[in-house]
Amino acid sequence: MAQDAQRPAERAKRLPRAVREKQILDAAVRVFSLHGYHSASMDEISDVAGVSKPMIYSYLGAKEDLFLHCIRREANRMLEAVQAGIRPDVPPDMQLWHGLRAFYGFVASHRESWVVLHRHAITVGGPFADEITDLRGKAIKLVGGLVVSAGARKGLAEQVEFSGEGLAAALVGAAESLADWWLDHTDVPDGVLASWLMNLAWLGFNDLVEGQLWRPREHDGEHGADQA
Repeated sequence: MAQDAQRPAERAKRLPRAVREKQILDAAVRVFSLHGYHSASMDEISDVAGVSKPMIYSYLGAKEDLFLHCIRREANRMLEAVQAGIRPDVPPDMQLWHGLRAFYGFVASHRESWVVLHRHAITVGGPFADEITDLRGKAIKLVGGLVVSAGARKGLAEQVEFSGEGLAAALVGAAESLADWWLDHTDVPDGVLASWLMNLAWLGFNDLVEGQLWRPREHDGEHGADQA
């Protein structure tokens, strides 16, 4: 008998393929988020989805294929939510603010999705982790574009472009880590998380696009610094 994820469900007769696949994927994300990839069973996914195991295999393949489908769907949903949240009619810092709010709003509304993406897919590794690497690359490109756009407004596009991708990678990593921390501190509103990260990261980005660079002091044992 399935555990917490189980719910009573009648075996539906005929549904359009897209509807049936969504039904199976919704159930799979729920079960994978509860138990992880290795401990999740196709029997429980079948029970939660209200369909037979042969139907799951026919529509979405075996367990490995099903997990990969879950990762891809949730990754695309998350990226689409962030892109939709970014307003092109506001300055880059406000674009990033809206993007972060959309990101944390997605995590808040789709906790199970984030658990599958950030905790289970990375842990299992292999092609699953490769999907997360691809997702992170798209997020870095998105944030990097905002950093370069901010620099271009100040006439410093070339300087910012040199370090923009690395800084964007740092911000994306910080956003992910904060979201993971949030899973155990859900009393903090998603808007507060976005404000924390903006205060931590954008103030530094703003100095950069203003041409203000931190460098180690020579009398502390350093003799200059590499290009920022």
